[in-house]
Amino acid sequence: MTAAVDVLIVGAGPTGLALAAQLAADGVRPRLIDRSLDRVHESRALAIQPRSLEVLARFGVTDQLIAEGNPAVRLHLHVRNRVLTLPMFDLGLADTAYPHLLFLSQAETERVLAEHVRASGVTVERGVELVDLRSTTDQVTCQLRHRDGREETVGARYVVGCDGAHSAVRRDAGIAFEGSSYPQTFVLADVEADGPATGAAHAFLSDTGMLLFFPLGRPASWRLLVMRPPADPTPPDATVTLDQVQTLADGYTGGTVRLHDPVWMTNFKLHHRAARHYRAGRILLAGDAAHIHSPVGAQGMNTGIQDAINLGWKLAHTLRGGAAGLLDTYEPERAPIGRMVLRFTDRAFTIATSTNPLVRFARTRLAPAVIPLAARARAGRAFAFRTVAELDIRYRRSPLSVEGPRPPRRGPRAGDRLPDGPVVRDGRSATLHQVTGPPGWHLLLCGPGRAWAAERVEQLCRGRGLTVHRLGLGDEPGTLHDPDGRALHRLGLGADAAALYLVRPDGHIGFRSGAEGWTALVGYLDRWLPPS
Repeated sequence: MTAAVDVLIVGAGPTGLALAAQLAADGVRPRLIDRSLDRVHESRALAIQPRSLEVLARFGVTDQLIAEGNPAVRLHLHVRNRVLTLPMFDLGLADTAYPHLLFLSQAETERVLAEHVRASGVTVERGVELVDLRSTTDQVTCQLRHRDGREETVGARYVVGCDGAHSAVRRDAGIAFEGSSYPQTFVLADVEADGPATGAAHAFLSDTGMLLFFPLGRPASWRLLVMRPPADPTPPDATVTLDQVQTLADGYTGGTVRLHDPVWMTNFKLHHRAARHYRAGRILLAGDAAHIHSPVGAQGMNTGIQDAINLGWKLAHTLRGGAAGLLDTYEPERAPIGRMVLRFTDRAFTIATSTNPLVRFARTRLAPAVIPLAARARAGRAFAFRTVAELDIRYRRSPLSVEGPRPPRRGPRAGDRLPDGPVVRDGRSATLHQVTGPPGWHLLLCGPGRAWAAERVEQLCRGRGLTVHRLGLGDEPGTLHDPDGRALHRLGLGADAAALYLVRPDGHIGFRSGAEGWTALVGYLDRWLPPS
């Protein structure tokens, strides 16, 4: 054995980088390898959802991502010689600091994450390929091959496959990847385009399908996505020319858009598949290694990033000798999310591409009439967008989600994401997410200060690494001040109500109860966060 490591991450795309960032934040330095000699320079995934921006804010990279991206505020829907403008920003999502879809090339997202990971002391080892692994009860023995042909044996306590749809980790672990491929062939192109209005996304609808333009900025101004006609015999591995893409675009735009200066063009097939399991002993999967689907809704990269955040803190706690069974909650929490995304993207993809006469009628005649009416209802827009934005992901059935005695009747439940809200800390403006963002578990004691005995709080926290915050209307020293009650309201609490909210390291609520739930809280912490 020539090397040993706590966690070997295979694949340095957005999922692997996010996992490395989470582990580093928790004091674990993983080994991160990728067989590619360089990161991607094409756009590939092109949008970051609000929930991903929230979780990445914990690493201090979200402001940079926003500065380099394009927070699209409008969608222009082109259909039957009409242009419908739909809002994508003013959606009433008051409980997040990022109420928008951020368009940013995957190349730039990876660059920002890689810079952060490097600054955290983790090196991305390029040109290193996993060629074999064998797992025992104690470790995973991995055979690596370097770009110069040198082979290395590594013993890892855990291996995480973040190595995409053709995952070597998944293959060697013997985990089935179930699903199928769509019959259509698509074209992706990062190009310059004359015609589409800037500062918006564009969708051209027709009887044959849909043409999409997304604003990127870099490596080109636009990402184009279009389906080849069903009778087109072009094989997926054929070279794509600008003339071909222009011809396809003309069929949707009526020749109103001129393409030029392509940076990258390719044919591709879409798949919808899911791993039968996300874990086999000490081997785990995340991102595209666990689930792949159509790009509808910009869900793929974002779901992978959130896989990584969920898994990362659990791995770190386990490596430090944390609660038995904590790592067992990864698959029960994330696999249902992966299946839900597969169902959503499959249905949306079918609507966008089907040649069925009824579906074509709905796409080109019914949708243009109904969508503007629905878009006028701000609450309806917010409800629909929350699902796509992944703000409503819940783990209510997880063993980690416990409702204690007399929990609030309203507000988020155990397993739900903690909503954000404005507070004042030490005389300065802050938010609940900023306060609970540092690594570790956070306990919010909400309501009047008299409800919480100082000696009881001190005894509870001893040896657990638990950070406690008092949240209330009163501006008392050491308290998170909620001057207008907005933060408490989003938690479902009135002015005089008292409640406990235990927030997990990934920003989801693990336990909540009324003020009477102290004993139940101690029992929960003894189970999942025992004193060291």
